[in-house]
This record gives sequence, C-alpha cells and structure tokens, in this order.
Amino acid sequence: MPKPVVILAENLSPATVEALGPDFDVRQVDGTDRPALIAALADADAVLVRSATQIDAEAIAAAPALKIVARAGVGLDNVDVSAATKAGVMVVNAPTSNIISAAELTMAHLLASARFLGTGNSSLKDGRWERKRLTGVELYEKTLGIIGLGRIGGLVAERAKSFGMRIVGYDPYISASRAAQMGVTVLSLDELVETADFLTVHMPKTPETVGMIGAEQFAKMKPGVRVVNVARGGIIDEDALAEAVASGRVGGAGIDVWSQEPPEHGPLMELDAVNVTPHLGASTDEAQEKAGIAVAKSVRLALAGELVPDAVNVAGGRIDEDVRPGIPMVERLGRIVGALADSVTHLEVAVKGEIASKDVAALKLSALKGLFRDHVSTPVSYVNAPVLAEERGITAELVTSEQADGFRNVITLTASTSTGARVSVSGTLTGPKQIQKLIEVNGFELEIPLTDHLLIFQYVDRPGVIGVFGQALGRNQINIAGMQVSRAGEGGEALSVLAVDSAVTAEVVQTVAAAADASHVAAVNLTED
Repeated sequence: MPKPVVILAENLSPATVEALGPDFDVRQVDGTDRPALIAALADADAVLVRSATQIDAEAIAAAPALKIVARAGVGLDNVDVSAATKAGVMVVNAPTSNIISAAELTMAHLLASARFLGTGNSSLKDGRWERKRLTGVELYEKTLGIIGLGRIGGLVAERAKSFGMRIVGYDPYISASRAAQMGVTVLSLDELVETADFLTVHMPKTPETVGMIGAEQFAKMKPGVRVVNVARGGIIDEDALAEAVASGRVGGAGIDVWSQEPPEHGPLMELDAVNVTPHLGASTDEAQEKAGIAVAKSVRLALAGELVPDAVNVAGGRIDEDVRPGIPMVERLGRIVGALADSVTHLEVAVKGEIASKDVAALKLSALKGLFRDHVSTPVSYVNAPVLAEERGITAELVTSEQADGFRNVITLTASTSTGARVSVSGTLTGPKQIQKLIEVNGFELEIPLTDHLLIFQYVDRPGVIGVFGQALGRNQINIAGMQVSRAGEGGEALSVLAVDSAVTAEVVQTVAAAADASHVAAVNLTED
C-alpha cells in the first residue's frame, strides 16, 4: 500500500520531517513556483507551508486527495480557509509556536525605539558621533498601551512589567477577571491612545482591524509616543504613521509587518526614528522548530482520520480522553442511521452519562460524518460534514444529560425525516477494551457488538422467522457471527440484528427480507474501505 504523500512547499526545520516519521512519502517543492506547486498537489494527501505559498481555491481544486493544509506559523493569510472547508480539507496552524519570539521582538522594538538603536548603529558606522541628537527615554514608569490582550499581548505585558511600566490595554473580548489577573487596566481604544507613552499592536488582521490606528488615532496621542507593530501589516495605517513621525507627534516606531510584503521603499524607510524589520516575528530557530513539530503532529492525526486540536475550520477543539473513544463509535451509528433513514431533515445527538459533563461537541461532528459517508460522492470529513448538512437543509443538535439508564454512557442518534418518520439508534462502550455495542434500534432494546457487517430486519414476530434468516443466508454462503432479537411483545413487531462475516449484496438482502416478510431492512457495511 503506498504511503500518504506529504508536500513540504517551503523550507521547514529538520525537526518537522523527523516529527512526521517514516510513514509518509515526503516531497519538497518550491511553493512560490506556481506550476510546480500545482503539479505536486495532484496526488498530495497533505501540504505544509509557511507564509510564502498561496493555498487558494485553485490549489485546493488541483489536489483531489488533499486532507489537510498545515501552516507552520500563526497567521492564515495565505490559505483560503473557506475553499478548503467546502472541499472537506482540514486547515491547521501552530497558534502558540511563535508567541515567545513575537513577544521578545516586540520588546526589542520598544527598546530600540526608546534608545534610537537603529539610527545610532548606522550613524556610528558612517563615522558620526551623535550622542546629543540620540538622547532617548526610559521605559521605567511609562505607560504601555497594548492593543490586543491575547497570548502575545499577555506575554508583552508580563515582560514590560519587569521594566517597571504601567500597563493599559484594549481588547473587546477580554474578561475583567482575566485583565485583572494580567495586571492590565482595560480602556477604550480612544482612552488608550490618549494615555500611552508606548503603544504596541497584537490584533489579528480582519476587515474591522485594518487601519484601526490611523490619522485620527495619531492626532489623539501624546507627543513623542513610540509605536510598535509586529502583529499584521495594515492594522496601522503606514502613510498616517509616516506623517505622524515626520511631524514629531510620534517620537519613534518599530515596524516588522507590512500591508504589502515585501514593502515598497516608502516614506517610513526614510525616517531615522523608524526601525524596520522584514517580518521577523517568527524568525527564530526555536519558533520554527516548534511550528514544524506542531503541524507535523497535526498532519499525523489528520491522516489517521482523527480530530485535530489545532484545526481552525473544525468545531470541537481538543478532545477529552474520556470522549475520544466514542468518536469512531458515533460515526458508525451515523452510518447506521444513514442506512435506515431516507430524506433526513434533523439529527439529534443525545449524550447521556458520565461523559456528558465533558466537551462532547466532537460527537455531533462524528455523527454527521457518518450520516453522509455512504451517501455522497465527495469525500466526507469532520470539516465539510456540517457544510454538507447545511447545503441539504439538515439541522443538527447536541443534547446532554448526566443520567443514563443501564450503562455508564449512552449515545443516541435520532433522525427526523421529511415524511415525519423517526429513526433512532443507540450505542455504548463496554469493558476495559471499550467494545463498541449497538444497544437500541427504533426503540427495540438489544446488545450486540458493532461489527463490520450488520443486517437489520423489522418484521411481525412469529415462529420460524429466525430459521428463514439462517437458511436464506446459508444458501448465499453468508455466515452469521452473532444475532440479537428484540420484540415489543408476543406476536407484535420484532427487530433482529445479525452480525455477519462478510458484506451482503442488495439482491441477497431483498431475498432474505422477502422470505421473512420484513417491513424494514438494511444492510450496513461499517468497514473503513
């Protein structure tokens, strides 16, 4: 069996390949060479990139086997997440890989702007001794305004406090308790720009944040304020910053990121008070190694068919160890529902028992993945299963209760159909080996292992039906490995689930159903092929 193909579209650390291990066919390609990239993606199962390679809708369409795009870094500006989601392709990044490096670069720019390190360096190398002109300011007892109090902003606050700075911050999503824990006074954006002696930006680039620090904000700042941006280019209006520095309103700046990269040689490049770097926030050996290892682990999980904690287009997040064993079982239950129900309009996933107190959102994803797996032509993943449901007008809900009858945990999938019918199946995991068991179908209680091949028949209970099953299957060389019968009462409706050793053709199923005069019948193939 060929190994899955993993494309490295940029230079990643040797630790990345080491973390992938020997189970993959790893191929290197220059992701900036568009024809070479498109050709390489033709049989790719995964592609790993940094910031230079564009994985857009065209690239995703060129990769029919693609399961995951892994960005070895924090941002995703170069990945079309929407196109990937529609194609069922998981997108991951390494959200914490460069946070230390970015925070340290922020401090470097703060210090450099306070003490004219860039100008002093070039001045002295040019033979000038300009101590008086290059008189700076201390960080001690100054106010640092941090716009964006996420991971990096929090690390900057922690480091700035060691310099004796007062910290104020703006972040519309931070809680009062978290801000208090960080030792940050939360202000409005207007209050912050009016108060800060130093200002640093740590916001994501979105339509709402582009240009959020512009001429209007610079006009409100203290004369001599120092401004730093190592987050994303365009959050600070570069032309407005250049004018503010030239006018003396801003005393200095440190810019690592640009609205266009590489940037044109504009006004900011001409100003001595502005220190510039070429997007170096993640450019440390440590950050590159962390990012490579993180995304390599995500690729291994994704290609093994598991949910990935760092996936940005999959709900569910990190999977609790108590919940994880239920994921493949629930997918199997979803496949059974798909075999029993036509024209599903709503799917309820009810989780009962001890695990209901955990985050079980991933189980709804797994149920949807199972529901569609055998009924759509496109590959179904945890990524596009909700999209497939939305496109078909199918709603899904998750219901939890910590009370379960008879078992520690029970998961029930109930499908409503366009005809008003309801189909339900329940499963549980039992014993130290966590054996998957089917314990209910359409209200009929039973207990049978969820093996690869199941036959489900509903009929009127009467003598001789079990023999009919055995004879009909025996004539077609189908061996019965196990069987459970459940009935509403003598002479009433009954349901039988048969575990068989091999797949059963539709023709044989109909023959058996006719012989048993079954009202409902389904053959379920739960193999992974």
